[in-house]
Amino acid sequence: MKIPHIPVLLEEVKEQFSDIKEGYIIDCTVGYGGHSEAILEQNSKIKLICCDQDKMAIDFSKERLKKYGDRVIFENDKFSNVISKYGHLPIRGILADIGVSSLQLDDKDRGFGFDSEILDMRMDKANPLSAYEVVNNYPKEDLENILRDFGEVRDFKRAARIICDAREKEEIKSSYQLSKLFKNFPSKKGINPATLVFQAIRIEVNDELGELANLLESVSDAKLSDCIVAIISFHSLEDRIVKRVFKEFAKSCVCPPFVMKCECENNHSLGKIVTKKPIKPGKKEIKLNPRSRSSKMRVFETGQVT
Repeated sequence: MKIPHIPVLLEEVKEQFSDIKEGYIIDCTVGYGGHSEAILEQNSKIKLICCDQDKMAIDFSKERLKKYGDRVIFENDKFSNVISKYGHLPIRGILADIGVSSLQLDDKDRGFGFDSEILDMRMDKANPLSAYEVVNNYPKEDLENILRDFGEVRDFKRAARIICDAREKEEIKSSYQLSKLFKNFPSKKGINPATLVFQAIRIEVNDELGELANLLESVSDAKLSDCIVAIISFHSLEDRIVKRVFKEFAKSCVCPPFVMKCECENNHSLGKIVTKKPIKPGKKEIKLNPRSRSSKMRVFETGQVT
């Protein structure tokens, strides 16, 4: 079976989960199954719950991981739903590799890539909203908002105007067509000028930040004990959310700042932050897998803080 993908921060992920001897680990974004297979090999007595909203990813990983038999459970669902569904089990690890996968980027029929002949970008093909609707039908003001908030596009007004001017002349039917609109847009050396525009549209289509927030909320609601939570993000919007929420998880006192004396019993911490700074790929990994260059992993451990 040909494996067309290199999972990011693989050794670092294995290290974080290396001490888990039993129970279940949830891979919230199984993709091609690279992280999952490595964890199953390393942690010989654990079981894995593999989740992905992309059915293609589930089908691929079922084939790849079939040798592990009943040690693997598959869920074709949004990752924000899976923890609440399996929270009654002894969950000892949670891994989420957030964002678009290589499986999706490399498949020109999905419309994620700059050279794709369609304009789609849906992680879940059942999602009624695609990039085509966003690009061709969103009002200019809404485009400005998502380009500013989700793409952090510096000149978001100009970017929205470029799209609106182009679609007045003809429908924008492909990602290739969209990317060419920004061929002269300012960007960092070696980065496609349309990168942040594509990021903003993709996040809007898939509600990626909402899904991440829901995932973190489900971790809190599940009140898991002795569980390693590792989140890999690929842009600053996601990383800031994870950093902020992990800090909230670690707080013992949740009294409002104006309260002079603690009134909440000072026992609300869900655990401790393992990584004071995010774990990033080394030069060797970036050279082998350029897509890993922007990845960051933050880790939290639930349980009693001593």
